[in-house]
Amino acid sequence: MTTSADFRVQPSWRFIFSHPAHFLSFGFGSGLFPGSPGTAGTLVAFPIYWYLAERLTDAQFILVLILAFAVGVWVCEKTGKTLGVPDHGGMVWDEIVAFLLVLIFTPEGFFWQLLAFLLFRFFDIVKPPPIRHFDRTWHGGLGVMFDDILAAGYTLLSLALVKSALL
Repeated sequence: MTTSADFRVQPSWRFIFSHPAHFLSFGFGSGLFPGSPGTAGTLVAFPIYWYLAERLTDAQFILVLILAFAVGVWVCEKTGKTLGVPDHGGMVWDEIVAFLLVLIFTPEGFFWQLLAFLLFRFFDIVKPPPIRHFDRTWHGGLGVMFDDILAAGYTLLSLALVKSALL
């Protein structure tokens, strides 16, 4: 288990404002939320989604997500190296991007968005196969970003199953 003494740098507001990569990888500061930074990061995706969904076509939104994923590989790699921890729990850009992907395909309404949030957090925390495999074996920025995309896939599949069962 990694302790705070193992970090080269202690994550703080000063740290995340020291470089744009740290600011993004820590989800604009949400990654500093004590106890559950992944949940805080996932919540940050909601206002981003609400803002972008009104302004972009679905195709444009997907292109933004591809760019956000690619940028995420770089910012998480850089921040992980600076901290000395390749997948620090405070790096939540992966949750933000993956949950934005989920929200694009989530049916409208509070019930569906809440269910999407709960399912995504479940899959991101539990990491069922093959998510756990990739989380343990893929390192660096790509590894940080990729396992959350798999959690998004599980979430979307679960939502589709629930939706088909209700129809």
